[in-house]
Amino acid sequence: MTTRPKSFIYNTSLRWQRDVEGVLSAPGKPDIKVSSPPEFKGPEGNWTPENLYIAAIETCLMLTYLAYCRSRKVELASYTSAAEGVLEPISGVQIISKVTVRPKIVVKGQEHLAQAQEIASFVQEKCFISNSVESDVIVEPEISVAG
Repeated sequence: MTTRPKSFIYNTSLRWQRDVEGVLSAPGKPDIKVSSPPEFKGPEGNWTPENLYIAAIETCLMLTYLAYCRSRKVELASYTSAAEGVLEPISGVQIISKVTVRPKIVVKGQEHLAQAQEIASFVQEKCFISNSVESDVIVEPEISVAG
């Protein structure tokens, strides 16, 4: 007998405040002030749909990487990353065509380096957010040993 994969449901709500600003909410989480980015007449300082989209990809890649490290007992000293998304007109519509994520991963010992590199080579195909978007997702890891 095969078991069906579980399905999960996530909920958010959005409340308009003024102009192009609103408050994004989810049950049990702090609210996030959102708006259009300044280049689309929004105020400085708020999270934008563009930021959230890129952050979702970057976060999922990190969490997927950490899950595989945990299951393979790869010990990390640190993990940081930076991500960049390109919003551009294609066929008459604006799309985020490419998201590049640059993780900087430090493992605790030389014995973890090969496994850490292997996980980095397939993490993108295992990340369900990067699998769910049409943007090209590029992962450019930099992996080193602590010390």
